[in-house]
Amino acid sequence: MLETDIFILGAGPGGVATALKLSYLGIPSIIADKAKFPRDKVCGDAISGKVTTLLNRLDPSILARFHASPFHVDIWGIRFLSPNENLLDIPFKAQAEKSVQNAPGYVCRRMDFDNFLIEELKKRKNIDFYEETSVTNYEKVEGGWLLSDDTGDFQVKAKLLIVADGAYSPFARKVAGLEKDNAHYAAAVRAYYSNVKGMSEEGYIELHFIKSIIPGYLWIFPLPNGGANVGLGMRSDILAKKKLNLKTALQEILAQHPKIAPRFEDATLEGKVIGYGLPLGSKTRVISGDHYMLVGDAGHLVDPMTGEGIGNAFYSGFIAAEQAVECLAKEDFSADFLQAYDVRIARVLGSEMKLSYRLQRFISFPWVANLMGYVISRNQKTIQVLSNMYTDFSLREQLAKPLFWIKMYLGLDKKTKE
Repeated sequence: MLETDIFILGAGPGGVATALKLSYLGIPSIIADKAKFPRDKVCGDAISGKVTTLLNRLDPSILARFHASPFHVDIWGIRFLSPNENLLDIPFKAQAEKSVQNAPGYVCRRMDFDNFLIEELKKRKNIDFYEETSVTNYEKVEGGWLLSDDTGDFQVKAKLLIVADGAYSPFARKVAGLEKDNAHYAAAVRAYYSNVKGMSEEGYIELHFIKSIIPGYLWIFPLPNGGANVGLGMRSDILAKKKLNLKTALQEILAQHPKIAPRFEDATLEGKVIGYGLPLGSKTRVISGDHYMLVGDAGHLVDPMTGEGIGNAFYSGFIAAEQAVECLAKEDFSADFLQAYDVRIARVLGSEMKLSYRLQRFISFPWVANLMGYVISRNQKTIQVLSNMYTDFSLREQLAKPLFWIKMYLGLDKKTKE
């Protein structure tokens, strides 16, 4: 029987972020995961600037080691394809800034990135890590939780449980009561390809809004050594209405779409096309309770627009760690005291996720996406706004307002008449 103040269930980005933050705050913890690392994790593999910002705050040397690693691609912008096949490039930063600043984002296979985090975790003396340990039993006891595997060989008693075991978390569903809601859930498929033609030389990820799959989208993300992460995602309630099979839809697009199919003529599929679920953060949920907090995908914190979950997993892990310190200081692990975690998550991440949900709904009509593409391609000011939106929340808010695009369109029309 192990005893600890803090036990972390799951060693993905959210769980490791929590453990690392606690470690640097001088708080020991135990963390366990059912997998043996390195292991694959089905994902789009995009890593936002949130992650690198938080790693730098924690310890710049960790970020330096990540930058020095060979397994990631720097991302400097987004390439959009609108339903009418208008192709647009939106840079995150001016070309001149590239030589003096780190990239705003990255693409890295989860096999590599998660293992990088595990190696950082193993360097910390006040973190006990158990891999290949499947915790399946949760018993609420006086003063915390008693957790064990099916055999009873692994048992741990903890004052505070931090749940970070992903989108299919049994604890989140059975104990915390976070039921799946198809209007706030997405399905996706992911495949790895090599030898895809026409990849951006500037380091851009690609989002393709194709008429047959809107409001879903196809992504093509560059990977090291000429590889690509290729996938397709859609909100689950819309997917059910359309009666689409995502694997079939992906294969049809790659084989038949006039702009995309030629790029995959000589491409090779590596492995299989794999499906996965994304619990979106567009619905307010209670993600803490008596002696526990939910982090990352287990807390349904995936961005509703982009489907990116690693950044929010990191943020929620850091917030959970700081809340844990407060709990230990007050010796209060009650649901009432832990509501402060929910409040802070809502303040830091909630507004952004709600805006992403509005944006996702806004572009769910092909004519809207086409209008946006028309305005962007003919208005340098709009491109500048979009370039800055990556780091400026107030600018992103404007993009979800129809009036913004109407004004831009009328401005273009006025210039044409003049």
